[in-house]
Amino acid sequence: MAHTQWPALPSDTWRDTYPTLHMWTQIVGKIALALTPRTNHFWNVALHITSRGLTTPLMYCRDCAFTISFDFIAHELLIETSDGATEIIVLKPRTVAEFYGLLMSTLHRMHIDVRIWTMPQEVPNPIKFEKDDTHRSYDAAAAKTFWQMLIAMKPVFDEFRAKFIGKCSPVHFFWGSFDLAVTRFSGRRAPERPGADPITRESYSHEVISHGFWPGSGAMPEPAFYAYAAPEPAGLKTAKASPQNAFYSTDLSEFLLPYEAVRTAKSPEDELTAFLTSTYNAAADLAKWNRSEVERS
Repeated sequence: MAHTQWPALPSDTWRDTYPTLHMWTQIVGKIALALTPRTNHFWNVALHITSRGLTTPLMYCRDCAFTISFDFIAHELLIETSDGATEIIVLKPRTVAEFYGLLMSTLHRMHIDVRIWTMPQEVPNPIKFEKDDTHRSYDAAAAKTFWQMLIAMKPVFDEFRAKFIGKCSPVHFFWGSFDLAVTRFSGRRAPERPGADPITRESYSHEVISHGFWPGSGAMPEPAFYAYAAPEPAGLKTAKASPQNAFYSTDLSEFLLPYEAVRTAKSPEDELTAFLTSTYNAAADLAKWNRSEVERS
């Protein structure tokens, strides 16, 4: 695996860029939610990492196919259609309300008419997109660095995913929780979650072990890799995880590994691989997964 630079996230400029970019990705993601067939565990709505940023799945409206992509090199949002049309919205400091209005009017001009629920999801104190004049920051360097972090870590997640032959998600980016994720499945149904919302009920309908990365918020304010099992088997809280900077958070019920510990390691790739492998091994053994059936020998 080729070595890729693992950049440091500029926390001062990223702090305000993060919530704005989060809302922008939610707007784009909700368009995918409206225009793609619902796949198990909502995999159809996730964004995917590209050589320039993040993109939607291929979407259709009338006789036209199109994608919407964030380009974090040119700092543009591109709408590209199968009939050759391209529209660009510049990524720069602007409110979520302005971004929403620009995107929807641009799609309408391209004869792509779509309606979305404009209330953000999975965030505290949500503000409807068309009314959000609070979030307006966009630092180009911070956004580009965040994408470069995803570029650096994705090959490690891809290698990890390739060793599993059971049901497994792609390595994809969820705009709701704003995290990169890959999820393995045992093949067994999970116990029902009384009172769970539709997203949670669908996401955890079957036993999973999930790994990913998020850029920090709430109980874990710094960027970190995570690992968890749902339902969590007895004994996982005290299981040993590698490398030495990994730890189990009782607040989040997840294993965490700070991004900075990986970035500054002699081999970031080996450091992250150790975390993914050790946490999976512990969870799969404690949950009594039939590992010979779902893993490459």
